[in-house]
Amino acid sequence: MLTAITRAFRTPDLRNKMLFTLGIIALFRLGSFLPTPGVHVSNIQKCLAQGLSSDAAGVYGLINLFSGGALLQLSVFALGIMPYITASIILQLLTVVIPRLEALKKEGQAGTAKITQYTRYLTIGLAVLQSTAFIALARSGQMFPQCQEEVLLSQDIFPLIVMVLTMTAGTSVIMWLGELITDRGIGNGMSILIFTQVVAVFPQELARIFRSNTFGFAVVMVVGVAIIAAVVFVEQAQRRIPVQYAKRMVGRRMYGGTSTYIPLKVNQAGIIPVIFASSLLYLPQLAATLFGNTTNPNEVIRFIQTYFANNIGNAYYMTTYFLLIVFFTYFYVSITFNPVEVADNMKKYGGFIPGIRPGRPTAEYLSYVLTRLTAPGSLYLGLLSLVPIVALTLVDASQNFPFGGTSILIIVGVGLDTVKQIEAQLQQRNYEGFLR
Repeated sequence: MLTAITRAFRTPDLRNKMLFTLGIIALFRLGSFLPTPGVHVSNIQKCLAQGLSSDAAGVYGLINLFSGGALLQLSVFALGIMPYITASIILQLLTVVIPRLEALKKEGQAGTAKITQYTRYLTIGLAVLQSTAFIALARSGQMFPQCQEEVLLSQDIFPLIVMVLTMTAGTSVIMWLGELITDRGIGNGMSILIFTQVVAVFPQELARIFRSNTFGFAVVMVVGVAIIAAVVFVEQAQRRIPVQYAKRMVGRRMYGGTSTYIPLKVNQAGIIPVIFASSLLYLPQLAATLFGNTTNPNEVIRFIQTYFANNIGNAYYMTTYFLLIVFFTYFYVSITFNPVEVADNMKKYGGFIPGIRPGRPTAEYLSYVLTRLTAPGSLYLGLLSLVPIVALTLVDASQNFPFGGTSILIIVGVGLDTVKQIEAQLQQRNYEGFLR
């Protein structure tokens, strides 16, 4: 990896792209610390210095992770990339349900451009809703339940509207910065911005563990390196299904006769099931907060507050979380990879799997292989997502365990993808042929 980056800096074109990407990242991080108009910065710093309660960490943990800690500071980029991620997931799910979106997906580049435009519109709408919700939480004092300081300078409606518009505009700028990296930088711009936000919180979390327990810091580093190595191994693992294309005549030219393969990854779903499960587990907490009676709660509200809100290290929460991740892994893989469609495309272009007849037998074989691959992939995602919760239960110093769950999946996945893209561009510029 370091060799590829060194060779990239020696190539003028790639060096300019990497420096441009680094400049956008620096601008992106600057916006994460720039406060929104109407925010009492000193009081927010006092509240952050007091630390978060377990409730706040559970409710805002995922969104605060994707914002690089900017959410709890109510900065211009407080929402981070989360509205865009949510909009992309919603559009991807609706593509399976709405025939019009499915037809656009099959139109190629023009259809993809329209779906991307719909994603932008939905991102703006979600940004308005999320920014309004977080400003309302800050206004009511529920964002920092342990802190008695006022985090907003004014409770009037006009300053609150300005704050909502500023955060929504910040989300629009983030989308623009991501597209700039995609067009003029390296790799997928949105993925690199997510990677930046997740990595940004690592020094703070590691410093907190080091200050509280030196031996615990050493243990966390050793466990973290082992987890990263295991995640890299699983993320790179794939089942290659061989495909043979028969020779065919088109006009006066002969086509086909080549051999290739279909790569099926062990973790075919990526990080999406973890996001789904975390979002779904937040709904009971939200319902208990909005509709529950705090003075005399009924049995259902008391059960939710006991096992799903106040204490996430119990067996009920971890079992439910694990089972939801397994379910959503199978669900997401089933809607993103269609064996029937793949089999039909192979049959159309004269392709077949050796030993398997084209058409329906090929689709059944692909479905069988994919189901067997999804089983270890779902278990891997579930166990990896439980690592921070187990660390929170066993080690008090690692209140926000950095090496586990969503953060490691993002860091490893985006890091590997970026290095592959750099190596691909190096091969285009320094092709050595078959002989050295």
